[in-house]
Amino acid sequence: MKTLVIVTHPSIETSAINKRWVEELKKHPEKYTVHELSKVYPDGNIDVDKEQKLVESHGDLVLQFPVYWFNCPPLLKKWFDDVLVYGWAYGSNGGDKLKNRKVALAVSAGIIKEDYSENGRYHYTLEQILVPFETTFRYCNADYRSPFAFYGKENEPGGNQEEENGLGSIQLEKSAQDYLDFVDNL
Repeated sequence: MKTLVIVTHPSIETSAINKRWVEELKKHPEKYTVHELSKVYPDGNIDVDKEQKLVESHGDLVLQFPVYWFNCPPLLKKWFDDVLVYGWAYGSNGGDKLKNRKVALAVSAGIIKEDYSENGRYHYTLEQILVPFETTFRYCNADYRSPFAFYGKENEPGGNQEEENGLGSIQLEKSAQDYLDFVDNL
């Protein structure tokens, strides 16, 4: 079965990493379905039945997003709240749609890796910050996998966007290939 990649980015057109990852995934429609929540639901009104059927019709599930205030973008949080409901994602009344399904996160951190450490700027690792996602999927009996992360520099005013993110074209291309390898080897 194909892998479903749910992408949530509030401004993917201005993204370097997430945009490039989506472009690379879309080169392989036989392997991946790229589902961009912000494009499908610009008004934020999620069609729960459609989303549940989409998840059910795929194998592995990857949620791709930028770390947004040390969490996910609001539309993805709404997707969690609306779609992962009792009786479907968890619970004694047929809530097994994620059971044993491989699930992973693919995130762009926007901050250098050293800042995500006990002695770093934010005092927590990225894995620690993402624990609520892991806990959610474990609660749903999914087979949660370690996240794929791209660390970069915070934006500074002025200059070239790619340079501001600390990205050269070689690094950007390598991240796209590493991402595909990650998804293929869940």
